[in-house]
Amino acid sequence: MNRFSQKTTSSQESISQQTQLGQMCGSKKLFRDRYEILQILGRGGFGITFLAKDTVLPGNPLCVIKQLCPKVTNPQSWQKACTRFEKEARTLGKLGSHSQIPMLLDYFQANGEFFLIQEYVPGLTLAREVRQTGPKSEASVKQFLQELLPVLQYLHKNNVIHRDIKPQNLLRCQYDGRIVLIDFGAVKEQLADVCENSINKVANTNFIGTRGFAPPEQFSLRPVYASDIYALGVTCVYMLTGKSPLELDSDSKTGEICWQQQVNISNSFAQILAKMVKVTLDERFKTADEVIKALGNESYFPTLANCLTNQKFNNKSITQYETTQPENSDVYVPPIARTASAIRKWRARFKEIR
Repeated sequence: MNRFSQKTTSSQESISQQTQLGQMCGSKKLFRDRYEILQILGRGGFGITFLAKDTVLPGNPLCVIKQLCPKVTNPQSWQKACTRFEKEARTLGKLGSHSQIPMLLDYFQANGEFFLIQEYVPGLTLAREVRQTGPKSEASVKQFLQELLPVLQYLHKNNVIHRDIKPQNLLRCQYDGRIVLIDFGAVKEQLADVCENSINKVANTNFIGTRGFAPPEQFSLRPVYASDIYALGVTCVYMLTGKSPLELDSDSKTGEICWQQQVNISNSFAQILAKMVKVTLDERFKTADEVIKALGNESYFPTLANCLTNQKFNNKSITQYETTQPENSDVYVPPIARTASAIRKWRARFKEIR
């Protein structure tokens, strides 16, 4: 089973009528004499995504065609858009060498629109997975973080901010169970900057991201690496609660979502998530490395707690330690016994002085 419904909605029918690829959907006509358009996968504010079959390659593998539709008519703006698209597409091509990022197979511009051809990854999004099976356990969410944080490390080391991490953009591959990160916002943001409708920044801020998952600095068009950390943290909250951030209450003073009462997790993990979703940038984890380190330290907490003595010593046992162990003995004496012995000696000396 894949993540896509076979039902055709009225919205998809509208897309079919409005676009060339939509009109080719379900027919035997080939796009660029190569791609058979099978169905519409979805539509966002900046483009349309189609599932297609590559009729040229052996085995006719499935692929995803993303049609980006920038509103550009000015020749100078169009040339600038082409340059930016070329640059961002090349970056996506490099990133696609990672096993948890879809491979970019081709890219081109035609008839005033840009196209990305990407590897098709069969599987369910985390959003659909949670809807089908319910909220995840703490252990499952920790495992998810351990799988995805290295992907963020990889992106950020390549100077890329994803900008749209959310359950709908995370796939669990049905073949091997790996988590795959899709739908990068970087290309869309670069093209949005040169759109004619971006001249009036007051009317249209060209925000790229998803409300509830994007932090304040992203709304201000100043995303940083920590913006991806925030979105990842909110995704974890969604996995634990089964609720989108817009369904949860928020603190009227800080603006932070109120999720702690909705989950049953350890205090140490709750503190890590809380720092991931801090609205104030200075209080949030800055890098994926910091989160990985915090999770690593958190895994030692139970072990350290077991090393701490919580045994109660009565007066008899403490007195026995005092009388049987010489001051310079190498024999281990529990901290509570040493403290009690020091107090007794201090009291005895105090009485002598008085």
